Amino acid sequence: MAMRNRITIHDIARHAGVGVGTVSRVLNDHPNVSAETRAAVQKAISELGYRPRSAAKTLRTRKSLAIGFITDYIATTPFAGNVISGAQDVAWQYDHILLLVNTNGDPALEEAAVEMMLSREVEGIIYATMWHRPVTPPKNILETNVALLDCYVEDRSLPSVVPDELRGGYEATARLIQSGHRRIAFINHNIPDPAQVLRAEGYCRALADHDITYDETLVVQRVAEPYGGYEAMGRILRLSKLPSAVFCYNDRMAMGAYDAIKEHGLRIPQDMAVISYDNQELLAANLHPALTTMELPHYGMGRWAAQYLLGGELKPASPPQVLLACPLIERQSV
Repeated sequence: MAMRNRITIHDIARHAGVGVGTVSRVLNDHPNVSAETRAAVQKAISELGYRPRSAAKTLRTRKSLAIGFITDYIATTPFAGNVISGAQDVAWQYDHILLLVNTNGDPALEEAAVEMMLSREVEGIIYATMWHRPVTPPKNILETNVALLDCYVEDRSLPSVVPDELRGGYEATARLIQSGHRRIAFINHNIPDPAQVLRAEGYCRALADHDITYDETLVVQRVAEPYGGYEAMGRILRLSKLPSAVFCYNDRMAMGAYDAIKEHGLRIPQDMAVISYDNQELLAANLHPALTTMELPHYGMGRWAAQYLLGGELKPASPPQVLLACPLIERQSV
């Protein structure tokens, strides 16, 4: 198939009946062009299918029109689409693209990825992790603007955006209390990371604020997978006095808890209400009944990180440490 001849601004000028300088002013959004002339040039651009050269625009603006996006495992998880879409939607608003590298948590690959992006003069790098945790990014990332996504550095010296895990844990527990439940179990992850600690703190605060005594027999920790939720729920169901509701650390644990509840001849939510965390939608929406859960704000975190890098606002003296709310997704399990 023959390659189409590239349309130039000279072709546009002839088609619109204006000078080349006028076309250039329209392409550069110069104010000194009448509305009528601008419309004629834009019509010619559309009719001819003109595509501006990105290299020329880069030289003109002295910007690469790209930001980097380095992840550990996000690009291979169910949350990849939302977090990347959030960043990409903002990048498109600013006529930028994302350069995405998934490193599988390899520090050497992270450093090489940053070096590659620096060589391409990206205008900033989003450094993202699959789960909320402290990180030590490669040192060369400090040579450009950076925004941390779902992670933070211990000294808070870099801007970051993370889910408000404590508030989410509180609101999940409060949702059960508002439905009349007073004896509420909590199945938590057995590895102390920020999500595990803060969701548990939210659970405890919600109980205290509603004058419900904390009962350690109702709190069980297991691996954050379906079999962990199944084992933990089985232990809870062997108690002499059963709870009427359970809050699960994540949707995968809730899936295992569902199996244990049903094996004991109990109905959800009539005999045991279940609420969870993450909103892993393909899982949560397809359980029976569909699972009520707190949604991790992956799309919002992606948007915030890209907006921070590209928005052009004056950066605050102290790097912002942003907490994004986790919305409650109501389904049929409460």
